[in-house]
Amino acid sequence: MIYSLCFVLFMIGLYCVLTRKNIIKIVIGLVIMESSINLFLVLLGYKNDGIAPINDKTLSPLEFMARSVDPLPQALVLTSIVIGLGVTTLAIALCIRLYEKYGTFDISQIRRLQG
Repeated sequence: MIYSLCFVLFMIGLYCVLTRKNIIKIVIGLVIMESSINLFLVLLGYKNDGIAPINDKTLSPLEFMARSVDPLPQALVLTSIVIGLGVTTLAIALCIRLYEKYGTFDISQIRRLQG
């Protein structure tokens, strides 16, 4: 069920990217898509009644492996957040430059002004 909600969130972002003409709204759609992917990755590593992957020698190795959560998706999401922040910053900087040059955020007007 929760995975389908991640898919719905991704589709909302994709709809925003494909149908909007405002560049800022397109960037917001990209951020929504990125957030849905990060949420999906975190959910892949989730385990009910899971424990932190730090072995305290009170559990047997087999029980420890069965109960501990997978730390790899969490590390991937942290990396993804940093990369997404850089991409979002670059996209907003490009939006600002386009607005300075053309005076609008509308893609159709920018295409018309180019010739």
